[in-house]
Amino acid sequence: MLEPRSPAPGASSALWTSTAAFTACFAVWTIFSIIGLGIKDELGLSETEFGLLVGTPILTGSLSRVFLGIWADQLGGRRVLALVMLLAAAATFLTSYAESYGELLVAALGIGIAGGGFSVGVTYVSKFFPTDRQGTALGIFGAGNVGAAVTKFLAPFVMIAMGWQAVAQIWAAGLTAMAIIFLLLTREDPDEVARRGKGQRAATMAEQLSVLKNIQVWRFALYYFFVFGAFVALALWLPRYLMGVYGLDVETAGVLAAFFSVAASLFRIYGGRLSDRYGARSVLYVTFAMSVLCTFMLSYPPTTYIIEGVRGPITFRTSMGLVPFLVTIFTLGFFMSLGKAAVFKHIPVYYPNHVGAVGGLVGMIGGLGGFVLPLAFGALSDLTGIWTSCFALLFVLVSIALVWMNAAIRHMERAAALQGRQEPLPELPEMQGLGEQGVIIPPRRAGPIADWRPEDAEFWRTAGRPVARRNLWISTYCLLLSFAVWMVWSVVVARLPAIGFDFTTDQLFWLAALPGLSGATLRIFYAFLVPIFGGRLWTTLSTASLLIPAFGIGYAVQSPDTPYFIFLVLALLCGLGGGNFASSVANISFFFPKAEKGSALAINSGLGNLGVSVMQFLVPIVVTMSLFGALGGQAQVASDGTLLWMQNAGFVWVPPIMIGALAAWFGMNDILSAKSSFADQASIFRRAHTWAMCWLYTGTFGTFIGMSAGFPLLAGLVFPEVNAVSYAFIGPLIGALSRAASGSLADRLGGARVTFWVFVLMLAAVMGMIWFLEARSFWGFFAMVLLLFLVSGIGNASTFQMVPGIMRQEIGRAAAGQPESEWRPQADRESAAIIGFISAIAAYGAFYIPKAYGSSIDLTGSAEAALWGFLLFYLSCAGLTWLIYSGPRGLLRGLEGPAAKARPTLAVATKGSKR
Repeated sequence: MLEPRSPAPGASSALWTSTAAFTACFAVWTIFSIIGLGIKDELGLSETEFGLLVGTPILTGSLSRVFLGIWADQLGGRRVLALVMLLAAAATFLTSYAESYGELLVAALGIGIAGGGFSVGVTYVSKFFPTDRQGTALGIFGAGNVGAAVTKFLAPFVMIAMGWQAVAQIWAAGLTAMAIIFLLLTREDPDEVARRGKGQRAATMAEQLSVLKNIQVWRFALYYFFVFGAFVALALWLPRYLMGVYGLDVETAGVLAAFFSVAASLFRIYGGRLSDRYGARSVLYVTFAMSVLCTFMLSYPPTTYIIEGVRGPITFRTSMGLVPFLVTIFTLGFFMSLGKAAVFKHIPVYYPNHVGAVGGLVGMIGGLGGFVLPLAFGALSDLTGIWTSCFALLFVLVSIALVWMNAAIRHMERAAALQGRQEPLPELPEMQGLGEQGVIIPPRRAGPIADWRPEDAEFWRTAGRPVARRNLWISTYCLLLSFAVWMVWSVVVARLPAIGFDFTTDQLFWLAALPGLSGATLRIFYAFLVPIFGGRLWTTLSTASLLIPAFGIGYAVQSPDTPYFIFLVLALLCGLGGGNFASSVANISFFFPKAEKGSALAINSGLGNLGVSVMQFLVPIVVTMSLFGALGGQAQVASDGTLLWMQNAGFVWVPPIMIGALAAWFGMNDILSAKSSFADQASIFRRAHTWAMCWLYTGTFGTFIGMSAGFPLLAGLVFPEVNAVSYAFIGPLIGALSRAASGSLADRLGGARVTFWVFVLMLAAVMGMIWFLEARSFWGFFAMVLLLFLVSGIGNASTFQMVPGIMRQEIGRAAAGQPESEWRPQADRESAAIIGFISAIAAYGAFYIPKAYGSSIDLTGSAEAALWGFLLFYLSCAGLTWLIYSGPRGLLRGLEGPAAKARPTLAVATKGSKR
């Protein structure tokens, strides 16, 4: 039967009235989170007893969801939901007359039926909407979770003014009124009306429950156990946590907990829209990944460290203040709200005739989380004496959910590959084929692409170019952030002595150099990960990993007592940004045809390199202002008396990094034909051209990144009378823009030819640097540095452009006589791997150039020795380029630039066959 294209009559009224009714039910369901505090003081309850009282309504509401959902299918959701509200209202009113702990537990069991209204409402609302709008509709309905905020915001004031008994009576009256309004404004759902008209009987309980035999449904319930169960548990536990940890009064704690409930409820609507547009699997991946990060940060208890240093013990303390805690917990609530909508997006799609049973089971398991977790929170607090133990439990729980979901999806992908199928998997593939008969699950809208033919002109014009450009610009944005975080030490290190950090010159150069060392090392591994994991997933994870050094820098620079060892670790972690370049360029190289590959890589790499200049321009500005207010921490007083907020050097990147990770996951694609193992890519290590290109790219990119890292500190030491930090961003800016703009130049003239002349100009630039350094002329020296940045940027683009041509020549010769379509994919895969690998080796320039300057100054008192060494290195690069690639006997002579246009398409293979 075809789905209706528009909602059924009465859908809007049913949706919004049901949402209001569920809001009232949720307000009653969580009432003990507030009145329980008054009861705890009145009866002298322990933490465990308090947790049991708060969780008992959650238990009843959870266990009743399966049966209430089935009854909604059998009898109609309208009458069942009204009955649920009336019964819950009666139990809530009677609670006000309970006098003992036992009587309160019995009353709490009755109140819990209000939570069962969720499965009734899901069944009722979903029947009014077509599948392509159910995610949004159920997201709106699920936003009724905000009822918890209503209770936390209003109940404390009523309880203080009139007592906890009055809260129960008023809430009972409100729920009764809502039941009457609901009956007056809604109509029976379309399925119930149709069944009555045909005189059909409803499915029996056994028929409804039969679908629950699928193990995948239970795994689905596990996801909801976290996104909903943990939300309910935190909504109940948060007031007690805020009072115990931060010493807040009940009114303030209740209001803050209410804001958490709002964030974790209203954004469920947005989660439904995202699930409709991008697919629930994508939303769940982001939800679980961000929840792992948030719960890890929240689970770390206040800790005092004592390090036995050379000059005595070094003590420092880490703890999360109230404002950072609230920001983190609200972030967690936001992603939980997205996840709740994503989970329920699929139930009416996969099981349209069993929404009550499946939705009831999933809701029951999620609700049980709201019962079990508060008990576990109280028990952990009693046993360990650590408040943050509750978040440690949630960290373990969400990590299991993420790993399990990813393992299930990867298992399905491997099974499909073994069967010779490469089509995109449907959403939540672990449920593939296990829904109801005749239900067709649509494929994902984003993610893998099986058919990718960029060299096909018609395919490229009609379908390929828009997809490739979207992936290019998202990847470029993420790469820009990666370079910014990677090189942030080049500015931070120069300011550390001014704010009280007593580090030697050698220690400062080590801090400036270590991100280059770790970034280059990580690139070696990152270069091979895109074909293994897919560019979309890896770009998302690698971008999100930048949050670690960004937060770490923000916290470490706020106290001069922070040990040097911590700065060493953070410097190494900044290398996560450097590693991202290898995977980014390897991924983008798969998307574009040969004719546009040079330009695409130049844009991706050049604008990505621009992150260095953006950082060196932005950070000196943001550290002079209280950008984040109380959230960002206190200012530091510099040696000249000015106020600096050095923590902003790290914190300023947190929001754009989050945006980049989300954009990568929701906007990028994987090319299935690019998938390969490490063993398949390892053949590049046996090719001499791989190592030759490593040498050449070290000369171009190694210079760009090394000068970016070393120039601010070098200029400050050699020309102390000039504020060189103010001009440091200009060099990387010129280098990045020249790279982005010169990709087409290498495509037209030939990469080898351009690369040779680049090294000639770099020789001239270094000779000029030596001349002006001896003359003590900063502006002459700076002009030569800018020339070096300019030509190195051009060389970065031209060396990359050489690689695809080299590999087509090499593999074409080995495959002489074979059609190009057979050996071309291997050439493209090896080209991508080589591009990533040479970028890894070249990135060591960010280490050796600052260290060369530092060692030269320590040994000779001047930087000239290092510059003479660079001069000899560029000379070797120019000679190597001429002899192997661009000279009369060079491999690329006549095969690129204007001469290549006259050659036939399969010239490589023909040439190889003659040999």
